[in-house]
Amino acid sequence: MPSRKMYSAVTLFVCLCLTATTLADHHEPCHSPSMTGFLTAVNLNRGIAAMGTYTYDSVAEKLRFRTNETEMFNNSLSLDVLMFFEEGVFYKIDSKNQSCEKKSLQSVQHPLEIPSDAKLLSTVTLGSVALEGEGLKAKIWQGTLPVTKTGYTITTTVGCLPISALYTCDSTTLLFSNLQVETEVKDPDLLTLPSFCEGEPLEETPEGTVNSFLNEFI
Repeated sequence: MPSRKMYSAVTLFVCLCLTATTLADHHEPCHSPSMTGFLTAVNLNRGIAAMGTYTYDSVAEKLRFRTNETEMFNNSLSLDVLMFFEEGVFYKIDSKNQSCEKKSLQSVQHPLEIPSDAKLLSTVTLGSVALEGEGLKAKIWQGTLPVTKTGYTITTTVGCLPISALYTCDSTTLLFSNLQVETEVKDPDLLTLPSFCEGEPLEETPEGTVNSFLNEFI
């Protein structure tokens, strides 16, 4: 299992690669487009990691994330979730057993969207400013999620494609990385509820529990 020191080193390396080019200003948060791509998630405290494909409809506010079987991580999650953020519910899907769980969402935050109250910290260059073609101009947004009091730092391209997102709360740190992005919903059927999930009753949420996309990795 990858060590906590290794994950800390990775986080430090990412931070050192950011070369600030402007100071923070009062720009309004950008709005992410619909996307299809790969997402990696790492719980830096527990050494739990996941890599999977996602489909995100930013207009309908729906997200499907499914982990892939991979040998990249020794301690990986198996997860298939369909999030309906506008409706405030999500489904944990088990296609193999044709079953699912329907739960309410207490927090709709996820790493593919910038919160509406996020503050622009700075505009930066990933890589090198001096070498032509070796740098990517990006923006860093920061803030705190109101429901969970989780602090976040989200890096996007100038065009608002999410690159990475770091969430910290108490003793938990989550790091998400967005890869091989295409700005379209390539398979809309993935955002349609499977027939075996239809009519599934809403599970009661225990007191003190906060259901969210982020909490699936805690």
